[in-house]
Amino acid sequence: MTRYAGRRAVVLGQDTGIGIGLAIAKRLVEGGARVVLTARTAAESAHARTELGSAARVVDSPDGSFGAAPDDLDGPDLLFADSVATARPLLPLLRDGGAVVLTAPAPSPAAVRALATELAPRGIRVNAVAPGCIEAAPAVASPLPPLGRLGSAEEVARAALFLATEATFTTGAQLPVDGGLGPS
Repeated sequence: MTRYAGRRAVVLGQDTGIGIGLAIAKRLVEGGARVVLTARTAAESAHARTELGSAARVVDSPDGSFGAAPDDLDGPDLLFADSVATARPLLPLLRDGGAVVLTAPAPSPAAVRALATELAPRGIRVNAVAPGCIEAAPAVASPLPPLGRLGSAEEVARAALFLATEATFTTGAQLPVDGGLGPS
């Protein structure tokens, strides 16, 4: 599949512990994109390399960011990060007309809108997914959502990729991916 051929993506700062970053990277790689993914631990790094093979570059980064941009980054057009603070150092490298998708469980709607306003003159869209009730999340007792099951990191990845590549007239939005649970 070449759905994302020619795209350059950075997936970083995934501190959710539920594999959203890896799920996004896998879908991008399967679609032909060049991907750089950060891993916070040696175990995450080894797992990501096993899952992605040589199709993606995995960068060890305990804080989920880059100290300096990798030499092979070459102007990404897609950026996935858990927060504005994590994304901000790479924004100057992001190609005009690109997209940023924030993936933290509860990104601040005000922060999403502010960054969207800031980057709009460059044609860069900024949106967020707000995952909730996702399998393998840290052990927190919570009710099942109205759909009656937990979601998967793959389902969050599909929503994030929709915002990044298909929702071309959408910016400043936050998309709940929570099975209908809604705000608590």
